[in-house]
Amino acid sequence: MPKSAYIYVPSPSRENLEIGLDQGLWGWRRSALDRAGARQAVQSLGEGDFLVLGHRGPNSRVAPGGWANATLQRVIITQVSRPYFTDRAPVWPDDDYPERIGIDVLEEEQDVHGTALGADAMEALRLSANKQGAAVLQAGIAAVAQLADALSPAPGLPGDGTVDHEGADSAVAQVLVRREQAKLRKNLLGGATEAACALCGRVLPVRFIRAAHIKRRSAASRPERLMMANIMPACLIGCDELFEHGYVYVADNGTIAVSPKSNTTPDLAVAAKALEGRTVADYGPHRAPFYTWHRAHIAN
Repeated sequence: MPKSAYIYVPSPSRENLEIGLDQGLWGWRRSALDRAGARQAVQSLGEGDFLVLGHRGPNSRVAPGGWANATLQRVIITQVSRPYFTDRAPVWPDDDYPERIGIDVLEEEQDVHGTALGADAMEALRLSANKQGAAVLQAGIAAVAQLADALSPAPGLPGDGTVDHEGADSAVAQVLVRREQAKLRKNLLGGATEAACALCGRVLPVRFIRAAHIKRRSAASRPERLMMANIMPACLIGCDELFEHGYVYVADNGTIAVSPKSNTTPDLAVAAKALEGRTVADYGPHRAPFYTWHRAHIAN
């Protein structure tokens, strides 16, 4: 079962937090890990384990359990993408922080109350605050799952279309990806009840429209995942799947072209051919790099 570790990031480290999230890295001064067991805790984290970062909480010099009902300004759930390593390549402006791990941001939320994370997780964050930001381990992923469920929209709402994977870690990641999709849909569609597909142009009830990443989420950086220029409305009546798997793509003039891979079956070829030559809605310089990536990596 994946491990969960908790790290508290104080207010003065806000800039370092943003840099680390954007770079997909977290690091420590050697002195912070010289405490008993601190380095071993970080070294025990493997790829797929969870790292929860809490930022801007109350005074940590309180009795054990004193954070159970506290509120954190930000909570960021990440997953370890590269286990412990050392590197002095410049990343942060104030220090090397040479003992590092790679992280992938899954979700973040503001103004998170202790009841969402659970008392054990809040206590781990309080302990981390008193240990210069050392990682504090908690058994299993119960608190991460609890936060994921607290942040997630109810099943069956628009945007609930995610692939079902086995394994507890995948289940948590799935819930958080669904949460991200809900936020993107809100920004893309607002309160509309109908929307037009960017590819076929059909106007449909919004339950048939997905806020689709142009550059695949798995390949996009954290900022790219949340950029609206990387999101297009794609209908679930074929267009989302045709584009997702590269059967159609967008040429550099903004028109839809058909990939040779669409000839897998005659009916698939007909479906792709029906989109050929159409101009994609809202094509422009802001979206062109993402369509270029899709054309190079998925359609060919």
